[in-house]
Amino acid sequence: MTEPTPGPGSRPRAALAMSPDVASAVLDPESLAALAALCDLAPLPVLDDLTTPRARAVLADVDLLVTGWGCPPLDEDVLRSAPRLRAVVHTAGSVRGHVTDACWDRGVEVSSAAAANALPVAEYTLAMILLTGKRALESARDYRAARTRPDWLRTPRSVGNHRRTVGILSASLIGRRVIDLLRPHDVDVLLHDPYVDDTEAKELGVELVGLAELFRRGDTVSVHTPLLPGTRGLVGRTLIDSMRPDAVLINTARGAVVDQDALTDAALAGRIRAVLDVTDPEVLPPDHPLWSCDNVLLTPHLAGSQGNEWRRLADLAVAETGRWASGEGFLHPVRRERLAFLA
Repeated sequence: MTEPTPGPGSRPRAALAMSPDVASAVLDPESLAALAALCDLAPLPVLDDLTTPRARAVLADVDLLVTGWGCPPLDEDVLRSAPRLRAVVHTAGSVRGHVTDACWDRGVEVSSAAAANALPVAEYTLAMILLTGKRALESARDYRAARTRPDWLRTPRSVGNHRRTVGILSASLIGRRVIDLLRPHDVDVLLHDPYVDDTEAKELGVELVGLAELFRRGDTVSVHTPLLPGTRGLVGRTLIDSMRPDAVLINTARGAVVDQDALTDAALAGRIRAVLDVTDPEVLPPDHPLWSCDNVLLTPHLAGSQGNEWRRLADLAVAETGRWASGEGFLHPVRRERLAFLA
């Protein structure tokens, strides 16, 4: 028989389960001290292999696991070694890699720092929308080559962000943050999301459109849909070929959501531009033509939390641990019934 969830006034036993490198990056000494003040935290090193004798000894007493990138799957075998486990606090976004059906079947409560990780992705997206609208990257390249200022009065009227039409694919956590960050800017925002109705679209301040219309009308289209069986290859050749000449496709979601061959053909032909923080595969082969395509900006999956932004993830994990330990429940729960819509 399993132990009950710790109540107010009790200190749960907790352990860290993630890659050691991740723990060093995301959880600084101050964050570790904050966690230790809330619970009896198992001593380091972190658990990155849940099958070792030490890991099994630690798991035998834990009520809560603080997880991160590199956490092994919490499957039935692991759960048998963790009879008291009642909660998982994840210091990153998606929990698909380690929270298994066995966790949900037991009723383990799950929290994720996806909301904290959404902000830097949204900030990156906003920056790229505005920079590509001004053609800043191309202008910088040409300026470096010419070493003289061009005739600014001959700037094409297609350049700039005044009343630019921005299409958002999916009102995910990140998609919604992008919409929010776009509010102060003089742009028209379209949204495609089959789970958003007209009332919610009005509340978001966007125009709800079909998928084909989103790509046909958008000067910029930003992809924020999770990679699910139904979204693999969602942005296919027909949609890409329908985009306006010189339109911009931004992808900070998952590379496989976009038909990369179709995107490559359109970019090499000079018909569209692209900003790709993710590709399929994650690092393109060295001879892939997108590396040398002037119409494409490739970045190494840097939109998500990095550097000082990791502190947001740690702070959220500490706050969620405190709420759970005091019996308040998670502010950022992950629900089993919502997994089909999450990354």
